Amino acid sequence: MASEQILVVDDEPLMRDFLYEAFRRKGYRVNVAPDGLEALQMLEKANYDMVLTDVKMPRLSGLEVLEKVKEMSPETKVVMITAYGTIENAVESMKLGAFDYITKPFSVDEIELVVKRAIDYQKLVDENRRLRSELGERYSFSNIVGKSRKMQSIFSLVKTVARSRSTVLISGESGTGKELIARAIHYNSPRKNRPFVKVNCAAVPSELMESELFGHEKGAFTGAIKRRTGRFEQADGGTLLLDEISEMTPALQAKLLRVLQEREFERVGGTETIHVDVRIISTTNRDLKQEIEKGRFREDLFYRLNVIPIELPPLRLRKEDIPLLCEHFLRKYSRENGVAIEQISSEALKLLMNYDWPGNVRELENCIERAVVVCKDRQLTPKDLPKELMKEEPSICTGGLQVGSTLREAEKALILRTLESCDGNRTQAAKLLGITTRTLRNKLAEYKRQTDP
Repeated sequence: MASEQILVVDDEPLMRDFLYEAFRRKGYRVNVAPDGLEALQMLEKANYDMVLTDVKMPRLSGLEVLEKVKEMSPETKVVMITAYGTIENAVESMKLGAFDYITKPFSVDEIELVVKRAIDYQKLVDENRRLRSELGERYSFSNIVGKSRKMQSIFSLVKTVARSRSTVLISGESGTGKELIARAIHYNSPRKNRPFVKVNCAAVPSELMESELFGHEKGAFTGAIKRRTGRFEQADGGTLLLDEISEMTPALQAKLLRVLQEREFERVGGTETIHVDVRIISTTNRDLKQEIEKGRFREDLFYRLNVIPIELPPLRLRKEDIPLLCEHFLRKYSRENGVAIEQISSEALKLLMNYDWPGNVRELENCIERAVVVCKDRQLTPKDLPKELMKEEPSICTGGLQVGSTLREAEKALILRTLESCDGNRTQAAKLLGITTRTLRNKLAEYKRQTDP
């Protein structure tokens, strides 16, 4: 059943009654006005999804009503109705923002089709806006988790970079969150309402990559049965993410360099020069400087891409972020799976902290998601974690200890290395060690007395 509200404006009583009954039977909420002035008064008191207005009316013409409606409520769709249909009137109406224009006489089916098309269009606009809002929330800075000094420095840089249009090169091992950072830059930039387009340079065969990026004309090659727009055109006004840029062939690197320099290109098989406004963000899990030395990557392209470099550290080098990441993923997947898992046990957290995470944040996220699914209690425990975590030797216990070390020496080494791995956070270190913060404080005071002259 339709719930949209329609305002019919017409100085002819028969037409008003006809439209009122037609749309009321379809389930719309309908109001009528005999002239433009009364219609504007009604528009000030209520919100309407659509206005159907006659063009020729006393006191205030339909075109004047259209102008006022667009001032008061830009998203309200307006359909013009007239018995004097001319091309000039139609063009003027469209210029002023009318959704459509229909000439009397018309059937019920014709006018209902016009209204349905307008309302369906608005639903698409609303849905698009909702999805963009969700994307904005999903890729907000609050969802990039990390309190280590390195990550805080990266967050600060990303916030600054988002406001610019400079090219960005994000490097880091697989699973460190390169695409997340790229999307955060886009969805917090002035381009956030324009397209974000991703191309994986390793996933597209090299012989098809030129067409993928720049598009092609009909007949450009075998199988090109029609014109195709490329990723650059699709991303016009927005952001293009070139994922795994190191996998791009040298020939294509040269073409990309031209686009970066001149902001223009031609489709494959075409002669028309196409101009685009696209921000380029590239990602790589390789050292591009080494690739340059090996002759696999163009040095001039590297400097074009590397205007703002962002290097993401592997998770094993920022283990102090693991508890925060675990809490974030625990909340996320508890919510998605409709379960109430409140915390991670200290024993489970020790295992998570001691593992080196070769797959980085992506592996940690998958681990927590799996644990949430299999957990039968309100707390994640070691039994909910993958077996490979159990095989890890606690890395914090091995450094600097020799066979024959006393228990007191082993305890001191364990406490100091745990504190170091937590970036000096005593509360977190105490939780990992299974002792109170007061006990940890007393131990540290004791070690200080031992070293004081």
